[in-house]
Amino acid sequence: MDEFSEFFGMPNWSVTNAFRVLTRRKPLEDSSESKLAKVLSAFDLTALGIGSTLGVGVYVLAGEVSKSHAGPAVVISFLIAAVASIFAGLCYAEFGARVPKAGSAYIYSYVTIGEFIAFLIGWNLILEYAIGSASVVKGLSTYLDSLCGYAMRDFLAEHLPINVHGLSAYPDLFAFIVTILFSWAIASGAKESTRVNNVFTMLNLGVVLFVIIAGLFKVSSKNWSIPKSEVPEGYGNGGFMPYGVSGIIKGAAVCFYGFIGFDCIATAGEEAKNPKKSIPFAVIVSLAMIFLAYFGVSTVLTMMLPYYAQDESAPLPHVFRIYGWHVAEYVVTIGAMFGLCASLMGAMFPLPRIVFAMSNDGLLFKCLGEISTKYKTPFKGTILTGLLCGILAAIFNLSQLVNMMSIGTLLAYSMVASCVLMLRYEVDDRRDSRIIGNGRVNPGQEQSCSLWRRLFNLNGQTISTRQTSRVVTVMVTLFSIWSLIFSQILTKFEEDLAHTTQFDVLLLILGGIPLILMLFIISRQPTSGVQLSFKVPLVPWLPGISILINIYLMIKLDIMTWIRFSIWITIGLAIFLSYGIRHSRLRQREQRNNSITLLRDSSDTTLLSQDRSKYGNEVPLILMHSSS
Repeated sequence: MDEFSEFFGMPNWSVTNAFRVLTRRKPLEDSSESKLAKVLSAFDLTALGIGSTLGVGVYVLAGEVSKSHAGPAVVISFLIAAVASIFAGLCYAEFGARVPKAGSAYIYSYVTIGEFIAFLIGWNLILEYAIGSASVVKGLSTYLDSLCGYAMRDFLAEHLPINVHGLSAYPDLFAFIVTILFSWAIASGAKESTRVNNVFTMLNLGVVLFVIIAGLFKVSSKNWSIPKSEVPEGYGNGGFMPYGVSGIIKGAAVCFYGFIGFDCIATAGEEAKNPKKSIPFAVIVSLAMIFLAYFGVSTVLTMMLPYYAQDESAPLPHVFRIYGWHVAEYVVTIGAMFGLCASLMGAMFPLPRIVFAMSNDGLLFKCLGEISTKYKTPFKGTILTGLLCGILAAIFNLSQLVNMMSIGTLLAYSMVASCVLMLRYEVDDRRDSRIIGNGRVNPGQEQSCSLWRRLFNLNGQTISTRQTSRVVTVMVTLFSIWSLIFSQILTKFEEDLAHTTQFDVLLLILGGIPLILMLFIISRQPTSGVQLSFKVPLVPWLPGISILINIYLMIKLDIMTWIRFSIWITIGLAIFLSYGIRHSRLRQREQRNNSITLLRDSSDTTLLSQDRSKYGNEVPLILMHSSS
């Protein structure tokens, strides 16, 4: 009876069977040898993370957030966003040390939660990286076209118009060709493609450094303390925090998206020379350098020009133009091009790796995971995913799809943080001898103690067991659900802080108490004794805060984003139920194990039958023992 039939009313269907199929987990230590070439150093991974994350955001975000949300306090917004991103980054770093396989959050959820959730996360990441790649290459095309006086737009709109509602006005052939070229570069080898990315990233960082140093000659602290009388109407109250604390928080939410992209480091884990050390190093160093770049640029920008006079779309060229530094203006423009190219490489590089990991596990079509013997990369998968990105960039108007990048990333961040908690408190099979302190405990003693003593571990248990692991799993699930409710309360403070009442404050406190209590219960449980090269500090508090931040940002997305996201998930479910659930490697492994067990049982039965025919009903004990 195949797995597909278990879900659709066939004889062996049951809730237990369905749950077992959906939650079967991949072994943490997979003995299968990777076919991908291990060629990436810690420097390559760090440059990949910086290139993917920094991109063009450093040329736009500081001006937009300072003018509309935070004023000069944009530097604090970036700091808050960086801390929140580092929380997620540390969780990725621990998982990189645990599971150095291609696939990032997909693999992480596969080994901890189960196949179904892992598929949804992987399917999500495909959407994130595909739309991310398409939007970046579209931005590159538009940026170049603007420098040429929109000649490409005018020509293509006149000769190749697309008169379909919801699509672009014309096919962006330049974006399509660039995407295919980058796909070919990535398919030609991990080392070769990262060399190109390293060049783009170093040039991008060089331009950022140039902006900071050049800008220091024109900074003025007066721009951080402008009196309200000099501020135009509609731009706050002046000073360092013209929009107040709520403005800083709103700005931090926008700035957080400027740090999205570092997770591509984890997708390259299987091609790293020493993933258990290089992935944690690359995640932390890349996030630190990205924060320094954002902090430096935003500081210089807001001290060179009043926050209300910033240009939201191109603040750096604008401020240099005002000072008459045309050479600096051109340098920044070139830097933006390099930033876009680095972002494109960073967005496209992990996409075929996710597809490869899912195909290799049997959840997506097998042809997408075939490794080229010449290039040691998933060549077909890379070209096909590049073709998908190219088509999206060429014919679709992506302005309404940008938010969908965020929803996939934030969901993945939340899942990774949850997985870190579950794995940190998982059953320690190698030490699970029911030892408490220095003595042994009767296996039934755990069951007899009260729920209260179990939750707060009042017995002082130091070895993680199935029961303590279940407590953590339940608490993590409840924490995630309650974070949704608590986030709704928090939005009141963000949107209208000046008019909050004492009742709102009381509601906030009462809503926060269960979150603290659940994390405290988790902290009281015994941890696993697995030794790792890197561990997240302050568990469970730090991953818990990361989950709360990510869920809060997810509920801020508009309803149309959730609708489009639901459509994409529906397509994925159709593939999973019709193909993935039946071709899963875990299912095939279970079938092989079951077949071996049946053959052994069959041979044992045959042997006993032969013995009975020889000795009668009194089978010698030695034969019974050997057959068992």
